[in-house]
Amino acid sequence: MRETLDAVYRTESRRVLATLIRLLGDFDLAEEALHEAFVAATAQWPRDGVPANPRAWLISTGRFRAIDRLRRRARAQTIHNDVALWQTVSTEPDAGLETEAVEDDRLRLVFTCCHPALSPDARVALTLREVCGLTTEAIASAYLARTTAIAQRIVRAKRKIREAGIPYEVPGETELPQRLDTVLRVIYLVFNEGYSASEGDSVTRADLSAEAIRLGRLLVELLPDPEAVGLLALMLLQDSRRAARSDASGGLVRLPDQDRSLWDRDRIEEGAALVRRSLGSGRFGPYALQAAIAAVHSEARDASETDWREVVGLYDLLLRCDPSPVVELNRAVAVAMCDGPQAGLELVDGILQRGALSDYHLAHAARADFCRRLGAADQAREAYRQALALVRQGPERRFLEEQLATLEH
Repeated sequence: MRETLDAVYRTESRRVLATLIRLLGDFDLAEEALHEAFVAATAQWPRDGVPANPRAWLISTGRFRAIDRLRRRARAQTIHNDVALWQTVSTEPDAGLETEAVEDDRLRLVFTCCHPALSPDARVALTLREVCGLTTEAIASAYLARTTAIAQRIVRAKRKIREAGIPYEVPGETELPQRLDTVLRVIYLVFNEGYSASEGDSVTRADLSAEAIRLGRLLVELLPDPEAVGLLALMLLQDSRRAARSDASGGLVRLPDQDRSLWDRDRIEEGAALVRRSLGSGRFGPYALQAAIAAVHSEARDASETDWREVVGLYDLLLRCDPSPVVELNRAVAVAMCDGPQAGLELVDGILQRGALSDYHLAHAARADFCRRLGAADQAREAYRQALALVRQGPERRFLEEQLATLEH
């Protein structure tokens, strides 16, 4: 039963929370209700059996636990805000539990968390925390920020939503395009946490990748903007490699070493078609360009057949469209594949000397690899040690330790 409860929590808790927020109108109250619903499930399901619809059971249980709590507080007239909130919550047994409404709640929650009244950083942090259930530590790692800073952003964002009365809804047609950029950014951060988990013992977290792709599909259906299409293409193409990204023991397998027969050809075909659709619009942006890069990799039957010149050219376009140190780092890796490790090393050293990516383990790992290939063993060892001091994911750590051990022996 414990395994069943854990599985339900992993697959349903964020959906349940999204609906509870809509029904109760308060983030903190909904989180308390979610907790109490799972406490009740822990007590009742072993005795009565798992309900036919666990999600509906949890929503209903959590909602009525919250209503009981609000009723007691309102009766005691202890907190004015609780009295006011109690008066807005419907006590009808099936209020707000229509299937269509429940299915759309996570999309509503995404747009609420990405409301323009919130700061850009707060939108990202709140969505990752509330929509996807990431810990503040995992968000900090994904966002290259301090844990305390992320926690403060989340608290401030919730307070802002409550005090400003930000509506829990998908914006209207006139507001939707301007709200889309932040939503796309958040969804891609969610996908990245699933595609390459920032911490723990797994290379990937399929649940997060799947959720990001689901949200991406909903957005494309809702607003078929070329960049929304490009993001969906990028996620599908990257997710197509998931089965090949770790070995039987859970170890990390780098892109050049992956068994490409394990790649999901259906996802590749769908992603490639979406790339053509996005680029064909003439209004594409960073996500479509990243998807085009992923498509180049997917076209190669093995790593040796990759058209690295085309990859470098696409990174040049991406840098003009969306300049960032991470894009520079990825371009440096592609340049090294074209022009040799010395060319890549010079680019990475330039990035690090500017102070960019000094806390990003992949920058030091790339430098270590270039040094190793050039025969500069001492520099490679030092770079691997710097990467190890920063990495938090188990398989990545083991991979780096193996590379370092090889050099030391």
